[in-house]
Amino acid sequence: MQKLKVLYLFVFFGLVVFLLVGAFSSQKEELPNTNEGRIKFSHSLHNDLVDCQTCHSAVSQSVSLKDPLFPNHDNCADCHEVDNDDECSTCHYDDTYEALVKSESGLLFNHKLHLANEGTTCESCHKGLSEVDYSWQSASALPQMASCYTCHNDKTVASNACEGCHISTVNLLPQDHKVVSFAKNHKFAAQEFNANCVMCHDNQSCEDCHVATTGITETNTLNNFYQPYYPSNFVDGAKVQAINRVHELNYRFSHGIDSRGKTAECQTCHQVETFCAECHQSEDQDFAFGGIVPASHLKSTFKTIGVGSGGGDHAVLARRDIESCMSCHDVNGADPTCITCHLDSDGIKGTNPKTHPAGFMSGEEGDWHNDYNSICYNCHTSASPQSQPGLGFCGYCHGTKVND
Repeated sequence: MQKLKVLYLFVFFGLVVFLLVGAFSSQKEELPNTNEGRIKFSHSLHNDLVDCQTCHSAVSQSVSLKDPLFPNHDNCADCHEVDNDDECSTCHYDDTYEALVKSESGLLFNHKLHLANEGTTCESCHKGLSEVDYSWQSASALPQMASCYTCHNDKTVASNACEGCHISTVNLLPQDHKVVSFAKNHKFAAQEFNANCVMCHDNQSCEDCHVATTGITETNTLNNFYQPYYPSNFVDGAKVQAINRVHELNYRFSHGIDSRGKTAECQTCHQVETFCAECHQSEDQDFAFGGIVPASHLKSTFKTIGVGSGGGDHAVLARRDIESCMSCHDVNGADPTCITCHLDSDGIKGTNPKTHPAGFMSGEEGDWHNDYNSICYNCHTSASPQSQPGLGFCGYCHGTKVND
């Protein structure tokens, strides 16, 4: 008993250590350095007094974002008395004389090259600074991809190749792509009139995830897993599973919920006439008479026979959602299920299950009067446009008075 307690204790502490290591070693998105608290500064105030390059004088000759681009004492000396100790508190907090911290950028950028373009100014990319104190307070202080795309679009001025500006192309995701619901709701963004997906995606991008398959036979091991349109173009040839980009790996057990709730249109990717049959296969390939059936089909009230019985639960379900019925009863290899019972082959009223209400289309001059291909004759097989008026199927509406 004592040994068992010691074993549990070791397992507990081992689990705690594992969780702590995982928590501290997990990647966290670094927050930007704001320099607020190191220096007193207001972009909106200075905007009315000087232009950007008066303070950021090194920018016009900078060819890399690793260059020192913050203003220095020499820049400030043009307006401030930097040698007067009594004036230090104008910009510096008490006893705080720390150097400004610059965030490390993941971009390749040449300010000198861009400013040489006619009409390009600092405000062309860095927007909203004239309305805030610190740059981080403006949502557009750093240019968004949409701004870059006005030139970097492979059509007007420059290339839109990712590696042209990004040091690393791994996990390049805009901020709105990082929300939890993006995978499920990105279709709405793609359907908007001003959708800008084409900035990063081409016509083949959708197929990287939205590719249908008739069934998964892979064992999900290192060398045997489902991978549509892979191997990928990663330089190290890494293999990446893609199936869970659209459906989670246990979706086969929960897909019925989405299907019944119609939260997604399966036919967008899957050919339901054959796809469902891969798993929901029937006996002897006759889907109308056997195979896997829903629980509702097993009730004694599912199908009732007799005048006035109403047909049972299946009639209610069919009227409520005929598409649900078709998902199984309209697949490859199935008989036309409804007409296995709802068939009028003898032309005698009241001897077959009722399909239409009394007087159905009795006042219509329908195509069954002159068209041999009318859908009516799929069930009313004993009649045709040449049938004798007032008899059989024709007599359901016209009666024997037609012969008078």
